[in-house]
Amino acid sequence: MTDHRKHLARAAAAALLATALGLAAAPAATAADASAPLAPVPGADLAAARGAVQAPAVLDQLGHFFARRGVPPTQPSALSPAQEAQAAAEASPRLSGDTVPVYSLAADFVAGSPGAAVARAEFTATRAVSADGQVASVWTVRQGGSWKVVDIASGGDETDYAARAAAGGGGTAFREPQIDAWYVLRGGRVLPLDDAARRSVGDGGVSLAGYQKLVHQRYGDKLPGSAYDRAGRGGGYAAEPPAAGDGAVGGLLPATAAAALGATALAGVGLALRRRKAVGQRV
Repeated sequence: MTDHRKHLARAAAAALLATALGLAAAPAATAADASAPLAPVPGADLAAARGAVQAPAVLDQLGHFFARRGVPPTQPSALSPAQEAQAAAEASPRLSGDTVPVYSLAADFVAGSPGAAVARAEFTATRAVSADGQVASVWTVRQGGSWKVVDIASGGDETDYAARAAAGGGGTAFREPQIDAWYVLRGGRVLPLDDAARRSVGDGGVSLAGYQKLVHQRYGDKLPGSAYDRAGRGGGYAAEPPAAGDGAVGGLLPATAAAALGATALAGVGLALRRRKAVGQRV
């Protein structure tokens, strides 16, 4: 995968189909292999989410997103308004592939809660393509009983990794946003889908119990409600990447795990338009 698709880790994840993940740290579970399965997202919800993306206003925003090459509307563009309008029309955005749920590491799994699923669905993503081949991911969440578009990001990580998991033997793709790693849960094992995940769990992956111990070591003392979080150290971004060996992918990483394991940043806010940060070559 090219580096422009590098995901910008948010200070707080968007909650979609589950309750807030605000659990205090707890001892690591001893039976993580008995973890609950990842909750599926009903087909009707995925269809409704896709319907929200197909709204004319969203397609118009996609056209402008592609015209501006991902530069947010709050930042200067090299195009005049007339040039941007023409480029937006010529972009002719279209949706490609299925709308998919996007799963992220769950705080209760990190905490070691018995039977907790390794990840929870936090939003859905739909791949959009422009006439000149640009790719964007459109994020939707449920708000007030309906599905709303809350983000457009360049690149297609969310749908690409879901497809890669399916093509490689099935299972469910999920992400550990704190280090921007993508995995697939397959046959009781957590297997890597990208370089960051391979650095985290090795080429052959780890058992679910092994992964639980790993993430508990990383984030168990930084969960929402922990002393670390209560001290107000749960937000923002580190100025420098963590030292080699802690699973860092590059220079933009949440300063703590508490914010990234909490909820909810996207719900109730306006549509974001952004380009993913480039932090090294991805495969």
